[in-house]
Amino acid sequence: MTNILLVDSHPVVREGLKQTLSKNKDYRVVGDIGSGVEIFEFIRKNNVDFIISEIDLPELNGITALRAIKKEHKSIKILMFSHQPEDIYAISTLKAGASGYLSKSSQPDEILKATDTIVKGNVYLSEKMDKHYKYNDTSKSRTQLFKRLSTREVEVLKLLSIGKKNKHIASELEINEKTVSTYKARLFKKLNVNNVIDLVHQAKHHDLA
Repeated sequence: MTNILLVDSHPVVREGLKQTLSKNKDYRVVGDIGSGVEIFEFIRKNNVDFIISEIDLPELNGITALRAIKKEHKSIKILMFSHQPEDIYAISTLKAGASGYLSKSSQPDEILKATDTIVKGNVYLSEKMDKHYKYNDTSKSRTQLFKRLSTREVEVLKLLSIGKKNKHIASELEINEKTVSTYKARLFKKLNVNNVIDLVHQAKHHDLA
């Protein structure tokens, strides 16, 4: 039996997930909570094998919570289930410790498919993302380059690649513009370029954007 914790600020979303997961008798929802800070108390008091969590949570961001959970509870598998753009956040959440990412626009059966995949020890991405990023690609240059980038750097890179300006990136990631400029400078250095056009070109060449 896999014990599952649901984390989302919307009760209707949690109820929908419960109904979908109840189709598999090997899954048991042991709790549903509405904020990131509640996760830690819950998993200290209860046996949890699997967490399905939104990124945008009150009090504590889902990715921040994810990193902290994986430091203390490496065996807990986590599926991020979010309305945030998949092409920006999917790989970032995997780098932060998630075992999969699923868009809230997905069909209900895909929730079961994603959960099944992760429970079996595999990584789950949508078919589109899996083909585009080829997460298990054996290309050494791409893999090494990707590992050199932090989660935040990847997020900034994705947003730059779709034409977002510094102030929009700052707003999207809830950081200040000076911090965005710092990340850009790091990206220029790591990808060995000196302007945004070349930065985006290098990112696309290495299949990072």
